[in-house]
Amino acid sequence: MPRYKLTVEYDGRPFVGWQRQDNGPSVQAALDEAARKLDPKAGDIYGAGRTDSGVHALGQVAHLDLQKDLPADTVRDALNHHLKPNPIAVVEAEGVSDDFHARFSATKRGYIYRIIARRAPLALDQGKAWRVPKALDSEAMHSAAQHLVGTHDFTTFRDAQCQAESPVRSLEAISVSSLPGGEIEIRVQAISFLHRQVRSIVGSLVEVGLGKWSPADFKAALDAADRTRCGPVAPSDGLYLHFVRYHHEDS
Repeated sequence: MPRYKLTVEYDGRPFVGWQRQDNGPSVQAALDEAARKLDPKAGDIYGAGRTDSGVHALGQVAHLDLQKDLPADTVRDALNHHLKPNPIAVVEAEGVSDDFHARFSATKRGYIYRIIARRAPLALDQGKAWRVPKALDSEAMHSAAQHLVGTHDFTTFRDAQCQAESPVRSLEAISVSSLPGGEIEIRVQAISFLHRQVRSIVGSLVEVGLGKWSPADFKAALDAADRTRCGPVAPSDGLYLHFVRYHHEDS
């Protein structure tokens, strides 16, 4: 069966998350249904990351096996046709070898978190960014965030229900930038992440931005390896799976 790598973007608001579940519609199930309309003998869709309910994607990656051998552009266009009216788009499809796996072949993942610091409610970005009604010190947030770079025990920033065998992860880079209109953009990349790790980190960085914590307080929370030391967990609204990379793309 020919295998295709799919690059997918979606608005996470209507979905219970990426993974197929019994309690509501999922991105994976919508893609599976579209694939079987294209090819009734299509295999299951496998994704690179299991985004939570309400989390968006700019560059989720999935792979799909079809019985039919079709041009990649045809696969992309047919899936997009069958995905309507779901807010999901297959941005790109390409043929790959049978040993490619969207999840297990990945060597790097990147997330973006969007915060808009303003008093007024969000009209255009409702559900797509976290509104914080006070000004944030992005420079202090960036300084605090650099304590995360490298290999650490991330228990403090790990959801209590996380099923990973170890809380140790290696964070390759994280940045906090101030953009026009009161927007704060946090970018983070690593090989893999713990459950709700990014949202836990962001919530604690906002404590720094509000002046409730110093960068040293943030480092102390990390070093404590204690979930009770985590700040409020940021909502799913502002989180985007930005990219997933593989060995041939790591230059």
